Amino acid sequence: MDTRVLVVDDEESLARVVASYLERDGHEVTCVFDGPAAIDAARRERPDVVVLDLGLPGLDGIEVCRQLRTFTDCYVVMLTARSDEVDKLVGLGVGADDYLTKPFSPRELVARVRAMLRRPRSGDRAAGAPPEEPPRRFGALQVDVVAREVHVDGVPIDVTRTEFDVLAALSARPRMAFSRRALIDAVWGESWVGDEHLVDVHVGHLRRKLGDDPAAPRYIRTVRGVGYRMGSG
Repeated sequence: MDTRVLVVDDEESLARVVASYLERDGHEVTCVFDGPAAIDAARRERPDVVVLDLGLPGLDGIEVCRQLRTFTDCYVVMLTARSDEVDKLVGLGVGADDYLTKPFSPRELVARVRAMLRRPRSGDRAAGAPPEEPPRRFGALQVDVVAREVHVDGVPIDVTRTEFDVLAALSARPRMAFSRRALIDAVWGESWVGDEHLVDVHVGHLRRKLGDDPAAPRYIRTVRGVGYRMGSG
């Protein structure tokens, strides 16, 4: 693999262990140990993936993630030693793609990174999409799976890679009600193991960006007892 991973954790011994596993998997790895260094390294190294601890000195992981999203669409895996859901949801709300709670298996982290890197990048043809597929339209919403772009009323919407992948999966089969597990399989991969409410966070973030009211949805409808599907009907 010709990929770069930035590992950010103030526990230097843990960061080194994670780096060694990632290097054995074929990645080029840089380690830093505080928030400001993470921003500097991300600007300098342009990583494909950032493994980011929540509890960092200088700037915490949430603020680092927020700043990363102003200049890179790299994948972000958030690490947290805190067990409550609020930290996880807030972290994902600023653009993290996935999270792991400490203690975790370095092998599981490597598997998550590998699965992320198998997904299409911005500008690449979406997996399974015909090379000349026209944009998918849902009222004012346009999803271009070839260019990996989203527009509402002609205005480009800035979404993360994972948010786009969720939207692409839903829009590919607009009459299908996707369970959380089905969306996990389509976006994160069938081997992914974790809290399936991860899907709810990304859908909520998408709705906010698209201006979609959950109480009267135009684009992403909640199907009670099942999950989500495209359309308001």
